[in-house]
Amino acid sequence: MLTEERHQAILRLLDQQSVVKSQELATLLNASESTIRRDLQELEDEKLLERIHGGAKRILNLGFEQDMTEKSSKNTHEKQLIGALAAQYIQNGDVIYLDAGSTTLEMLPFLVGKDITVVTNSVHHAAKLGDLNIQTIILGGALKLSTKAITGSTGMDQLSHFRFNKVFMGMNGVHLEFGLTTPDPEEAALKRLAIAQAEEAYVLVDQTKLNKVTFTKVTDLSDVTLLIDTCPPELLEKFQKKTIIEEAIK
Repeated sequence: MLTEERHQAILRLLDQQSVVKSQELATLLNASESTIRRDLQELEDEKLLERIHGGAKRILNLGFEQDMTEKSSKNTHEKQLIGALAAQYIQNGDVIYLDAGSTTLEMLPFLVGKDITVVTNSVHHAAKLGDLNIQTIILGGALKLSTKAITGSTGMDQLSHFRFNKVFMGMNGVHLEFGLTTPDPEEAALKRLAIAQAEEAYVLVDQTKLNKVTFTKVTDLSDVTLLIDTCPPELLEKFQKKTIIEEAIK
């Protein structure tokens, strides 16, 4: 097994169980313990894990959030597939809520020609929806500069008066035990309210978000349908016990 393949296998295992032992990794990956120790050191140097006695544990960056430019440059193909899958759930006449985020952004090209009304908290999304001649309402409030998302009490009050056929949400963490999370408490509150106002709620995430946890819980997995590029086989059955999960790549 190549070094990069071992590193990816170690990180996948950490996503599943938070702590791994060097001896366990050596057996699973058919490598010497000295090789595993070197792998763990390299991954720690990249700030992807923290070494502990006899193994390593996952680092939880609970409050960290990339800006929109960084998000948009990662896993672009997977996000496009998820966006196309999400758009299939929208019917003419629907009133939908479209959350800020790089994955929900990829839905927009697939909305062309649909007779719908979109409410969004994203300045970026609203501008593009306008260019596509889609009826759009943007929430008012404070602008979060890193993500170009509207947050705060003004937007919450406005949102509380709306009802939706469907909402499409981005999310930073999707965890079997801790549910759906995001770093910013104000954004979490807005997401939570939008989900509560909808007949159907969909969360769009690529598989890198699975079993990640960030600072603020939004809601339980059972409250939404997960739309994902593909779910690792070792996690699929576990998530299916908690929620409905639909894969863009099967």
